[in-house]
Amino acid sequence: MKNNKYVIYWLLSGCVLIFIMVVVGGITRLTHSGLSISDYKLITGTLPPMGQQEWEEAFELYKQYPEYQKLNYHFTLEDFKSIYFWEWLHRVIGRLIGIVFIVPFLIFLIRGKLDGPTIKKCLVLLFLGGFQGFLGWYMVKSGLVDRPDVSHYRLAAHLTTAFITFAYSLWVALDLIYPSKKEINKNIRNLIGFGLVVLIIQIIWGAFVAGLDAGFIHNHWPMMSEGKLIHETVYIEQQPVINNFIEGKSGVQFIHRYLAYIVVAIIGLIWHRTKTLNLTQMQEKGIKTLLILVLVQFLLGVFTLIYAVPLILGVAHQIGAFFLLAAMTFTLHRFSK
Repeated sequence: MKNNKYVIYWLLSGCVLIFIMVVVGGITRLTHSGLSISDYKLITGTLPPMGQQEWEEAFELYKQYPEYQKLNYHFTLEDFKSIYFWEWLHRVIGRLIGIVFIVPFLIFLIRGKLDGPTIKKCLVLLFLGGFQGFLGWYMVKSGLVDRPDVSHYRLAAHLTTAFITFAYSLWVALDLIYPSKKEINKNIRNLIGFGLVVLIIQIIWGAFVAGLDAGFIHNHWPMMSEGKLIHETVYIEQQPVINNFIEGKSGVQFIHRYLAYIVVAIIGLIWHRTKTLNLTQMQEKGIKTLLILVLVQFLLGVFTLIYAVPLILGVAHQIGAFFLLAAMTFTLHRFSK
């Protein structure tokens, strides 16, 4: 680890920045700020409008698009400034992440601080970062045409790529922190890997819920509206029926709501299968952290639903998903190498 200390710090600082960006992105979504900046200027867009004239020009540009024309036609310049801030901050952090990943990578590469496998992994990271930026632009573009809202598919792709980029950055750092190999229990490793896949699917459906504003209906628990386990709107909103579970508000919430039980059950099973094994200290910590975080995340999900997605709970629920993914990635790594 000593030889790779600064490379590890670099990768972990990237993880922290991605975490901050996802949090700000969640606030941007929940405050409906994501379409406030309709153009993309890589360099000049780093600074917000300076002075009254530039603010008025930015506001006039915003007025040309559906969100203002159909939803926010009552906005004043001060209202516009309030939503502009979050989208601007989100984009600035994205630029900062690009610099933090690219510049140190080139320095470490020139100084010979990276071995062959690490260079390949870092190139994957750079690709994921660039792809994430493209998806952000592609997502915003979908809300500038007819509907004053972004495509929930593009939102899910943008958010999921951020989570995957974070998890992979953490994995590469862990490879350097724990370079020595050990004997592994393949059955437990595969179970945790399966849990990670299910968790990512749950994150995707969470993004669908956010993109469709599906958290503002069926605000009851443990049953849906009218005390029903499966409300009829789950399967009648869209045709064919299968579309309800990827495009219907009730159907998407139904998947996200009940997939949460499966995530809890899988982590409970991981704990049960490992409690009699001779675990390393890090493996034991990973399992305990998973148990705590999945219960906290489940409760956050319930309260977020019951209270119809207030900003603080919505953001907390997204942060919980981030921490849970981090714990699952760490635990899988400790049972894999």
